[in-house]
Amino acid sequence: MSGSTCDVVVLGAGAAGLSGATALARSRRSVVVVDGGDPRNAVSGHAHNVLGREGIGPLDLLAQGRREAQGYGVRFVEDRAVLARRDEWGFVLELLGGATVRARRLLLATGLTDELPDVPGLRRFWGRSVLHCAYCHGWEVRGQRIGVLGTRPASLHQALVFRQLSEDVTVFVQDLEVPAGTAEQFDVLGVRLLPGTVRGVSGEDGNLRVDLDGTQIGVQALVVTPYHRARAELFAQLGGELATNPVGEFVPTQQAGATEVPGVWAAGNVTDLGAMVQGSSAAGVLAGMRINHDLVLEDVAKLLAAR
Repeated sequence: MSGSTCDVVVLGAGAAGLSGATALARSRRSVVVVDGGDPRNAVSGHAHNVLGREGIGPLDLLAQGRREAQGYGVRFVEDRAVLARRDEWGFVLELLGGATVRARRLLLATGLTDELPDVPGLRRFWGRSVLHCAYCHGWEVRGQRIGVLGTRPASLHQALVFRQLSEDVTVFVQDLEVPAGTAEQFDVLGVRLLPGTVRGVSGEDGNLRVDLDGTQIGVQALVVTPYHRARAELFAQLGGELATNPVGEFVPTQQAGATEVPGVWAAGNVTDLGAMVQGSSAAGVLAGMRINHDLVLEDVAKLLAAR
Protein backbone atom coordinates (compact mmCIF):
# COMPACT_ATOMS: atom_id res chain seq x y z
CA MET A 1 0.00 0.00 0.00
CA SER A 2 3.01 2.31 0.46
CA GLY A 3 2.88 5.00 -2.21
CA SER A 4 -0.59 3.94 -3.38
CA THR A 5 -2.62 6.53 -5.27
CA CYS A 6 -6.36 6.84 -5.85
CA ASP A 7 -9.08 9.31 -6.68
CA VAL A 8 -10.52 9.45 -3.17
CA VAL A 9 -9.47 8.34 0.27
CA VAL A 10 -12.36 7.81 2.67
CA LEU A 11 -11.36 8.03 6.32
CA GLY A 12 -13.69 5.85 8.37
CA ALA A 13 -15.72 2.75 7.56
CA GLY A 14 -18.96 3.54 9.35
CA ALA A 15 -22.31 4.12 7.68
CA ALA A 16 -21.23 7.45 6.16
CA GLY A 17 -17.84 6.28 4.93
CA LEU A 18 -19.07 3.01 3.42
CA SER A 19 -22.00 4.71 1.68
CA GLY A 20 -19.78 7.44 0.27
CA ALA A 21 -17.17 4.92 -0.89
CA THR A 22 -19.81 2.81 -2.62
CA ALA A 23 -21.36 5.80 -4.40
CA LEU A 24 -17.92 6.88 -5.65
CA ALA A 25 -16.94 3.38 -6.77
CA ARG A 26 -20.20 3.02 -8.67
CA SER A 27 -19.06 6.09 -10.61
CA ARG A 28 -15.85 4.21 -11.47
CA ARG A 29 -13.67 6.17 -9.08
CA SER A 30 -10.74 4.48 -7.43
CA VAL A 31 -11.40 4.53 -3.70
CA VAL A 32 -9.37 3.54 -0.65
CA VAL A 33 -11.03 3.35 2.77
CA VAL A 34 -8.73 3.73 5.78
CA ASP A 35 -10.29 2.59 9.05
CA GLY A 36 -8.94 1.86 12.52
CA GLY A 37 -11.76 -0.55 13.39
CA ASP A 38 -13.44 1.17 16.35
CA PRO A 39 -16.99 2.18 15.31
CA ARG A 40 -18.82 4.42 17.75
CA ASN A 41 -21.87 2.14 18.06
CA ALA A 42 -19.96 -1.12 18.52
CA VAL A 43 -21.13 -1.31 22.16
CA SER A 44 -24.79 -1.28 21.09
CA GLY A 45 -26.59 -4.53 20.47
CA HIS A 46 -28.81 -3.22 17.70
CA ALA A 47 -29.21 -0.39 15.20
CA HIS A 48 -32.70 1.03 14.91
CA ASN A 49 -34.66 3.10 12.40
CA VAL A 50 -32.68 1.41 9.61
CA LEU A 51 -35.14 0.93 6.79
CA GLY A 52 -35.38 -2.72 5.81
CA ARG A 53 -32.85 -3.80 8.47
CA GLU A 54 -34.53 -2.72 11.70
CA GLY A 55 -32.69 -4.02 14.74
CA ILE A 56 -29.65 -5.30 12.85
CA GLY A 57 -26.44 -5.53 14.85
CA PRO A 58 -24.21 -2.51 14.12
CA LEU A 59 -21.19 -4.67 13.28
CA ASP A 60 -23.30 -6.90 11.04
CA LEU A 61 -24.54 -3.85 9.17
CA LEU A 62 -21.00 -2.55 8.63
CA ALA A 63 -19.76 -5.96 7.53
CA GLN A 64 -22.50 -6.13 4.90
CA GLY A 65 -21.73 -2.57 3.77
CA ARG A 66 -18.05 -3.45 3.44
CA ARG A 67 -18.83 -6.47 1.28
CA GLU A 68 -21.01 -4.32 -0.97
CA ALA A 69 -18.28 -1.69 -1.34
CA GLN A 70 -15.66 -4.32 -2.11
CA GLY A 71 -17.96 -5.65 -4.83
CA TYR A 72 -17.44 -2.34 -6.65
CA GLY A 73 -13.68 -2.40 -6.23
CA VAL A 74 -13.21 -0.34 -3.05
CA ARG A 75 -9.94 -1.19 -1.28
CA PHE A 76 -9.74 -1.27 2.51
CA VAL A 77 -6.73 -0.54 4.70
CA GLU A 78 -6.91 -1.58 8.35
CA ASP A 79 -4.88 1.28 9.76
CA ARG A 80 -5.18 4.82 11.07
CA ALA A 81 -4.14 7.98 9.23
CA VAL A 82 -2.02 10.12 11.54
CA LEU A 83 -0.67 12.85 9.25
CA ALA A 84 -2.20 14.68 6.29
CA ARG A 85 -0.63 17.23 3.97
CA ARG A 86 -1.13 18.63 0.51
CA ASP A 87 1.08 18.03 -2.50
CA GLU A 88 0.90 19.02 -6.16
CA TRP A 89 -1.46 16.14 -6.94
CA GLY A 90 -3.83 16.39 -3.99
CA PHE A 91 -3.27 14.95 -0.54
CA VAL A 92 -0.75 12.65 1.11
CA LEU A 93 -1.79 10.59 4.11
CA GLU A 94 0.73 8.91 6.36
CA LEU A 95 -0.60 5.88 8.21
CA LEU A 96 0.28 4.66 11.67
CA GLY A 97 1.72 1.48 10.20
CA GLY A 98 4.19 3.42 8.03
CA ALA A 99 2.41 3.31 4.67
CA THR A 100 1.36 6.38 2.68
CA VAL A 101 -1.65 6.94 0.45
CA ARG A 102 -2.10 9.77 -2.06
CA ALA A 103 -5.52 10.96 -3.16
CA ARG A 104 -7.06 13.73 -5.21
CA ARG A 105 -9.89 14.20 -2.70
CA LEU A 106 -10.66 13.28 0.91
CA LEU A 107 -13.92 12.26 2.57
CA LEU A 108 -13.82 12.53 6.36
CA ALA A 109 -16.18 10.03 7.94
CA THR A 110 -14.24 9.49 11.15
CA GLY A 111 -17.18 9.97 13.50
CA LEU A 112 -16.90 11.24 17.04
CA THR A 113 -15.97 10.29 20.57
CA ASP A 114 -18.57 10.35 23.34
CA GLU A 115 -17.13 11.90 26.49
CA LEU A 116 -19.37 10.79 29.35
CA PRO A 117 -19.96 12.81 32.52
CA ASP A 118 -17.31 12.20 35.17
CA VAL A 119 -19.28 9.69 37.22
CA PRO A 120 -17.71 6.37 38.28
CA GLY A 121 -19.41 3.36 36.71
CA LEU A 122 -21.07 5.04 33.72
CA ARG A 123 -18.71 3.65 31.09
CA ARG A 124 -19.32 0.08 32.28
CA PHE A 125 -22.99 0.26 31.25
CA TRP A 126 -22.60 2.58 28.24
CA GLY A 127 -24.70 1.55 25.25
CA ARG A 128 -26.82 -0.89 27.24
CA SER A 129 -28.39 0.54 30.39
CA VAL A 130 -26.67 3.94 30.20
CA LEU A 131 -28.20 5.62 27.15
CA HIS A 132 -28.21 8.96 25.36
CA CYS A 133 -30.84 8.77 22.59
CA ALA A 134 -34.55 8.06 22.90
CA TYR A 135 -34.79 7.26 19.20
CA CYS A 136 -31.91 4.78 19.31
CA HIS A 137 -32.81 2.97 22.56
CA GLY A 138 -36.08 4.35 23.86
CA TRP A 139 -38.41 1.55 22.76
CA GLU A 140 -36.22 -0.97 24.54
CA VAL A 141 -36.71 0.79 27.92
CA ARG A 142 -40.36 1.75 27.49
CA GLY A 143 -42.36 1.51 30.70
CA GLN A 144 -39.24 1.14 32.85
CA ARG A 145 -37.88 3.23 35.71
CA ILE A 146 -35.74 5.78 33.90
CA GLY A 147 -33.27 8.18 35.45
CA VAL A 148 -31.82 11.22 33.69
CA LEU A 149 -28.44 12.56 34.77
CA GLY A 150 -28.98 16.32 34.60
CA THR A 151 -25.55 17.71 33.78
CA ARG A 152 -26.32 19.82 30.69
CA PRO A 153 -29.36 21.84 29.49
CA ALA A 154 -29.94 19.16 26.83
CA SER A 155 -30.61 16.71 29.67
CA LEU A 156 -33.89 18.49 30.36
CA HIS A 157 -35.00 17.94 26.79
CA GLN A 158 -34.06 14.26 27.11
CA ALA A 159 -36.26 13.96 30.19
CA LEU A 160 -39.26 15.28 28.27
CA VAL A 161 -38.70 12.88 25.38
CA PHE A 162 -38.16 9.83 27.58
CA ARG A 163 -41.32 10.73 29.52
CA GLN A 164 -43.20 9.85 26.34
CA LEU A 165 -41.87 6.31 26.78
CA SER A 166 -42.35 5.85 30.51
CA GLU A 167 -44.44 7.31 33.34
CA ASP A 168 -41.55 6.78 35.76
CA VAL A 169 -38.86 9.37 34.99
CA THR A 170 -36.54 10.96 37.55
CA VAL A 171 -34.07 13.76 36.84
CA PHE A 172 -31.00 13.87 39.04
CA VAL A 173 -30.38 17.62 38.99
CA GLN A 174 -26.63 18.06 39.24
CA ASP A 175 -25.02 21.50 38.69
CA LEU A 176 -27.94 22.46 36.47
CA GLU A 177 -30.54 25.21 36.81
CA VAL A 178 -34.04 24.13 35.80
CA PRO A 179 -35.97 27.04 34.24
CA ALA A 180 -39.35 27.73 35.82
CA GLY A 181 -41.18 26.84 32.62
CA THR A 182 -39.42 23.49 32.36
CA ALA A 183 -40.10 22.73 36.01
CA GLU A 184 -43.79 23.41 35.35
CA GLN A 185 -43.72 20.99 32.40
CA PHE A 186 -42.11 18.34 34.57
CA ASP A 187 -44.69 18.90 37.29
CA VAL A 188 -47.67 18.39 35.00
CA LEU A 189 -46.03 15.28 33.51
CA GLY A 190 -45.09 13.79 36.86
CA VAL A 191 -41.33 13.91 36.22
CA ARG A 192 -39.49 13.95 39.55
CA LEU A 193 -36.57 16.32 40.24
CA LEU A 194 -33.97 15.17 42.75
CA PRO A 195 -31.17 17.67 43.48
CA GLY A 196 -27.74 16.51 44.56
CA THR A 197 -24.52 15.02 43.25
CA VAL A 198 -24.40 11.57 41.65
CA ARG A 199 -21.34 9.89 43.17
CA GLY A 200 -21.43 6.69 41.14
CA VAL A 201 -23.46 4.06 39.32
CA SER A 202 -23.35 0.35 40.14
CA GLY A 203 -25.46 -2.78 39.87
CA GLU A 204 -26.10 -4.72 36.70
CA ASP A 205 -27.72 -4.05 33.34
CA GLY A 206 -31.41 -3.36 33.80
CA ASN A 207 -31.02 -2.91 37.55
CA LEU A 208 -28.79 0.09 38.24
CA ARG A 209 -28.13 1.79 41.56
CA VAL A 210 -27.53 5.52 41.43
CA ASP A 211 -25.58 6.88 44.39
CA LEU A 212 -27.08 10.32 45.07
CA ASP A 213 -25.03 11.79 47.91
CA GLY A 214 -24.94 8.42 49.63
CA THR A 215 -28.55 7.43 48.99
CA GLN A 216 -28.99 4.47 46.62
CA ILE A 217 -31.78 4.99 44.09
CA GLY A 218 -32.76 2.18 41.75
CA VAL A 219 -33.42 2.72 38.04
CA GLN A 220 -33.54 0.34 35.11
CA ALA A 221 -31.99 2.79 32.64
CA LEU A 222 -29.97 5.97 33.05
CA VAL A 223 -29.93 8.69 30.40
CA VAL A 224 -26.84 10.87 30.02
CA THR A 225 -25.75 13.73 27.78
CA PRO A 226 -22.21 13.12 26.52
CA TYR A 227 -19.96 15.78 25.09
CA HIS A 228 -19.44 14.82 21.44
CA ARG A 229 -15.90 15.42 20.20
CA ALA A 230 -15.31 15.01 16.45
CA ARG A 231 -12.38 12.88 15.40
CA ALA A 232 -10.96 15.65 13.28
CA GLU A 233 -7.20 15.84 13.88
CA LEU A 234 -6.45 15.50 10.17
CA PHE A 235 -8.92 18.25 9.31
CA ALA A 236 -7.03 20.56 11.68
CA GLN A 237 -3.69 19.54 10.14
CA LEU A 238 -5.01 20.67 6.75
CA GLY A 239 -5.97 24.08 8.13
CA GLY A 240 -9.60 23.49 9.02
CA GLU A 241 -11.25 24.92 12.12
CA LEU A 242 -13.86 23.11 14.17
CA ALA A 243 -17.20 24.59 15.20
CA THR A 244 -18.90 24.06 18.56
CA ASN A 245 -22.38 23.95 20.02
CA PRO A 246 -23.62 23.21 23.57
CA VAL A 247 -23.12 19.44 23.21
CA GLY A 248 -19.92 19.16 21.22
CA GLU A 249 -17.48 20.12 18.50
CA PHE A 250 -17.73 19.20 14.82
CA VAL A 251 -16.43 19.85 11.32
CA PRO A 252 -18.58 22.61 9.77
CA THR A 253 -19.82 21.84 6.27
CA GLN A 254 -21.70 23.43 3.45
CA GLN A 255 -24.00 21.76 0.93
CA ALA A 256 -23.44 17.99 0.53
CA GLY A 257 -20.59 17.95 3.03
CA ALA A 258 -18.10 20.35 1.44
CA THR A 259 -15.75 21.85 4.04
CA GLU A 260 -13.79 25.08 4.12
CA VAL A 261 -10.69 23.11 3.10
CA PRO A 262 -10.69 22.71 -0.71
CA GLY A 263 -10.84 19.09 -1.74
CA VAL A 264 -12.09 17.85 1.63
CA TRP A 265 -15.64 16.70 2.35
CA ALA A 266 -17.15 15.41 5.60
CA ALA A 267 -20.16 13.19 6.34
CA GLY A 268 -21.73 11.48 9.33
CA ASN A 269 -21.17 12.23 13.00
CA VAL A 270 -17.89 14.06 12.39
CA THR A 271 -20.02 16.93 11.07
CA ASP A 272 -23.56 16.10 12.30
CA LEU A 273 -23.38 15.20 16.00
CA GLY A 274 -26.95 13.93 16.08
CA ALA A 275 -26.96 11.88 12.89
CA MET A 276 -28.29 8.34 13.21
CA VAL A 277 -27.30 5.45 10.94
CA GLN A 278 -29.72 6.26 8.13
CA GLY A 279 -28.86 9.96 8.17
CA SER A 280 -25.13 9.27 8.13
CA SER A 281 -25.56 6.85 5.24
CA ALA A 282 -27.53 9.38 3.21
CA ALA A 283 -24.95 12.09 3.92
CA GLY A 284 -22.18 9.78 2.74
CA VAL A 285 -23.96 9.17 -0.57
CA LEU A 286 -24.52 12.90 -1.14
CA ALA A 287 -20.89 13.69 -0.36
CA GLY A 288 -19.74 10.95 -2.71
CA MET A 289 -21.88 12.37 -5.52
CA ARG A 290 -20.49 15.87 -5.02
CA ILE A 291 -16.91 14.63 -4.89
CA ASN A 292 -17.41 12.75 -8.14
CA HIS A 293 -18.90 15.84 -9.77
CA ASP A 294 -15.95 17.90 -8.57
CA LEU A 295 -13.54 15.39 -10.10
CA VAL A 296 -15.50 15.36 -13.37
CA LEU A 297 -15.09 19.12 -13.68
CA GLU A 298 -11.37 18.87 -12.91
CA ASP A 299 -10.88 16.08 -15.47
CA VAL A 300 -12.66 18.09 -18.16
CA ALA A 301 -10.63 21.19 -17.34
CA LYS A 302 -7.40 19.21 -17.75
CA LEU A 303 -8.51 17.91 -21.13
CA LEU A 304 -9.40 21.39 -22.32
CA ALA A 305 -6.06 22.77 -21.11
CA ALA A 306 -4.17 20.08 -22.98
CA ARG A 307 -6.10 20.57 -26.21
